[in-house]
Amino acid sequence: MRGTAGGKLARALALTAGIALSALPGRPVWADNLTDAFIGAYNTSGLLEQNRALLRAADEDVAIALSALRPIINWTVQISEDYTRQRVGAVVSTNRPTNFFSGLTLSQLIYDGGASVLGKQSAQETVLSTRQTLIDIEQQILFRAATAYLSVLLQEETVQIRQNNVDLSSEELRASRDRFEVGEVTRTDVALSEAQLASSRADLAVARGDLSTAQAEYVNAVGKQPGRTSGQPSLPNLPRSASEAQNLAQRNHPAILSAQHQVRALDLIVQQQRANLGPNVSLNADAGVTESFDNDDYVNTAGVSLNFNQPIYSGGGLAAAVRRAMATRDASRANLLNVQKDITQGVTDAYAGFQAATASLTASTERVRASQVAFDGIREEATLGARTTLDVLAAQQDLLDAQLAEVASRTERSLAAYQLLQAQGLLTAERLGLAVQIYDPTLYYNLVKKAPSRVSKQSRDLDRVLKALRRD
Repeated sequence: MRGTAGGKLARALALTAGIALSALPGRPVWADNLTDAFIGAYNTSGLLEQNRALLRAADEDVAIALSALRPIINWTVQISEDYTRQRVGAVVSTNRPTNFFSGLTLSQLIYDGGASVLGKQSAQETVLSTRQTLIDIEQQILFRAATAYLSVLLQEETVQIRQNNVDLSSEELRASRDRFEVGEVTRTDVALSEAQLASSRADLAVARGDLSTAQAEYVNAVGKQPGRTSGQPSLPNLPRSASEAQNLAQRNHPAILSAQHQVRALDLIVQQQRANLGPNVSLNADAGVTESFDNDDYVNTAGVSLNFNQPIYSGGGLAAAVRRAMATRDASRANLLNVQKDITQGVTDAYAGFQAATASLTASTERVRASQVAFDGIREEATLGARTTLDVLAAQQDLLDAQLAEVASRTERSLAAYQLLQAQGLLTAERLGLAVQIYDPTLYYNLVKKAPSRVSKQSRDLDRVLKALRRD
């Protein structure tokens, strides 16, 4: 019987040694890496498409503002019936002529104190602000892809280690039963081994569920099912100090740049509302023909007028509009200060998080080294009879736990690195050098900024662009 127990022990040692090697870091390269996740997210994100459309809408606001400076020509057709009843002395007469008018009307703004020009400039600042908002959304999309990839990677490693734990617990239970048969352990030892196996299987089931959840998030963030991951990504270039990171963020972060452009836009709106308090001059012209349905009479008419308007009293509405614009501008200035402080804090937190994750990884790596040394020593002592099977398997469990902690620390460090990149405003497809077609926000703007008419060449170019964007 002791020979049988010795054989079981030898097989247990061989199994644990093999599991230890299989759980060590150093995975083969598979199909998906972090760059693949970035590219998939950039190319398939509906949120990016939504905000690109919002940017194109802001581009059109510039064209709409410009149109206020151009003449407005309308073709007018009017059918009218007049009714008159008059009395001259004792004679009462009634007249109900029906007339048809067809002609052109023209209206051209001459002067409005610069209000229309200020409105166009404000719309241009809003475009610049919206572009920066789009970049910020792009950062969020790419960071979500990084989080999804690293989560799948972590859960794959966790499942592998949990499976090893199940194998170890199964072998431990078999060894305990063999030793119980020869009287070396008690029934209590067997029950403890059974409980350990049940716990290991439960942990494996949870890990597989977490992997399924991580894979579902990957599909949502990246737009496709994940393949086998290629391991931890290399770290991006990061600043050497928190102050350097903060300075980069203040210059580059799209949230700050967007808020700055919004403040400028609202400053211009305040000036526009003040200009509305002054006079405006417009040129009006019309030409047409009026025909009578009652007979063959017709009248050709044409006229030109120069209209001058100066608000005198509007119930306080114009003054309220100025005050409202000023309050909105003041709110945007306060928001800019808040954004700047939030970005500074975010960079500080991200930098500290990366430093802490780096230290944690160093400690976890040292823990793996020490656990490996302890396992090798206990395994050697077991061959000499100085250690039991449970001692060997417990040491192997400690090694696996250390390896799991190391994988988690490495994942946390990678995530902290890309979070720091995002906090500085540098997590974009262009700065990462992704092999994608970078969205050019100026292409559409350049086509619409001069408000082309529907019969112009630019309008035909716009039709092709919209068709490429799958828009009607």
